[in-house]
Amino acid sequence: MRNRSLAFWLFLTPVILGLGVVVVIPFIYGFIYSFTDWNGLTTTEFLGFENYINLFQEAEFMNSIWFTIKFAFVSVILLNIFGLGLALLVTRKLKTSNLLRTIFFMPNLIGGLILGFIWQFIFISVFGDIGDLTGIEGLQGWLATANTGFWGLVILTAWQMAGYIMIIYIAYLENIPKDLIEAAKIDGASGFQRFKNITFPLVAPAFTISMFLTLSMAFKIYDQNLSLTGGGPANQTQMVAMEIVNTAFSDNDMAYAQAKAVIFFLIVSVVALTQVYYNKKREVEM
Repeated sequence: MRNRSLAFWLFLTPVILGLGVVVVIPFIYGFIYSFTDWNGLTTTEFLGFENYINLFQEAEFMNSIWFTIKFAFVSVILLNIFGLGLALLVTRKLKTSNLLRTIFFMPNLIGGLILGFIWQFIFISVFGDIGDLTGIEGLQGWLATANTGFWGLVILTAWQMAGYIMIIYIAYLENIPKDLIEAAKIDGASGFQRFKNITFPLVAPAFTISMFLTLSMAFKIYDQNLSLTGGGPANQTQMVAMEIVNTAFSDNDMAYAQAKAVIFFLIVSVVALTQVYYNKKREVEM
């Protein structure tokens, strides 16, 4: 860093200033306000750890954390399976590879709110009509229960993000030396053996990146949750981000919401950094 030129620091300065003003300073102030009775404008009393003690005793907040953890676990697995599967498909020598890449990536370009309303129409109207025609009761009232609402969010997220994760895997798949694959074919290795012993170890860095991105995205999801289920029924599909926003702006309890946001930040940080550490360690072992 000492050998960097003046031009490097001049170009970097706006980014550092922007990060400090938009992220670092508000985070520090928010952390301080979480120990007070801040109402968004003024602070009249220092409460200590009262907000933090109360949030761990609040059933709705704890339920939203548990729901978010379940959602993140299922979404991360499905997104990486679908993303890698799509990447393997479009890196084959197909005439439609470029078209398929575009089609698979396009859902990621649509806003989360719009996607939520689109899939809400599909789950309620389209599934309901199919259920009426076929007599399958499970397709009727798809978002009316917490279980179907959960899977609705998973399906929406997988459909939106799989193409984005696909791009990451494609970048690593196309850098695998073709000589290794050809040598394995000559030695009689099956397709599964080539994938297990050559392809998967060489795309392990992509798996680390994808895990980090999908984990952080799954924990922080808000707009899809808002437009698809709105947290219903009875807040049973309410994720942590929505619960914090509702506490701040619906209940008008800014300091309490900030305390929840601090705990949420710590959870996401610990989970994300832990998976990066173990995945990096696994890369070395491979």
